[in-house]
Amino acid sequence: MKEFPWETWREKGQELVKKYRYVLLILLAGVVMLLWPGGEKSPEAASPPALSGAASPEDFSVSALEEKLSAALSRIRGAGDVTVLLTVQGGSRQVLATDEKSARRSDGGSETQSTTVVVSGASAAGSGPVLVQQLYPRFQGALVVCSGGNDAGVRLKLMEAVSALTGLGTDKISICQGKG
Repeated sequence: MKEFPWETWREKGQELVKKYRYVLLILLAGVVMLLWPGGEKSPEAASPPALSGAASPEDFSVSALEEKLSAALSRIRGAGDVTVLLTVQGGSRQVLATDEKSARRSDGGSETQSTTVVVSGASAAGSGPVLVQQLYPRFQGALVVCSGGNDAGVRLKLMEAVSALTGLGTDKISICQGKG
């Protein structure tokens, strides 16, 4: 039986390694990076954002915001009982991911076809369109009615607080004294 030429193969292998050592180092680094653990991710965080029929905790509610703002402003010294009314422009809307394909027609014009991107998976969120951005309505004005509304210092504090929380200018905020 003939013996296998291990020495010849070993020498050829050493030559190849010496010749392509930088390429092999880069490949080895790539494999190590692919195998490196990236931390544990929950199934909810790993899945792409998808819309579902149920209301999400990030839903915008003007009445809920008015209640929170009233409760916070009533804690300001001298304000007393506070009621807040907010007006908003438009409503909240969602921007969905779309896939656009354009084609040229024979007459020289172009035709664009747009479709909504839908994700389907076995995650808890289920399947649905991909949410790119959630747009909330803009505030138009605010009315604050409080028992301490006649004091200039209280009015200033309330004006600053409402302006900071809503982004409204002071010309769009009205503070009035209420009964009590």
